[in-house]
Amino acid sequence: MRSIWLLPLCLAVSAPVAAADRSADERAILQAEREICAAYEREDADWIGRHLDPRFTLTASNGKITTRDDEVAELASGTAQYEVFRNHGTQLRFYGDDTAIALGVTEVKGVFGGQAFAADFQFTDTYVRTPKGWVMVASHASKLPPKSP
Repeated sequence: MRSIWLLPLCLAVSAPVAAADRSADERAILQAEREICAAYEREDADWIGRHLDPRFTLTASNGKITTRDDEVAELASGTAQYEVFRNHGTQLRFYGDDTAIALGVTEVKGVFGGQAFAADFQFTDTYVRTPKGWVMVASHASKLPPKSP
């Protein structure tokens, strides 16, 4: 009989701990998003190679699927130079304790293959918790229509 009374007490005590952990997870993932954008902006292929999951895939707005190694090679080639690579409006969704989805808009501006470009992309980034922390394992980007003047 005593255990029936202890269960609600245990759940009440563990709820603040879970909320604190979720807040730390949110901060960690948002920090990872900022660091990934900064690495692209400074064209830091080595950083990308060290921080994306080895099986990472990106589905680009043109439907092309690239791997972490493809992303590293493109950044290292200098084909793309980013003046701006920043996320905004990021929202997070958690699925259990080990999976999270980040959704938002990435603003990019720079030069690709000698041609200037500027565009906004709706993104969906998938993260999993690993022993080393949260790691992006997949991303999808859809080009948004140009902003009205």
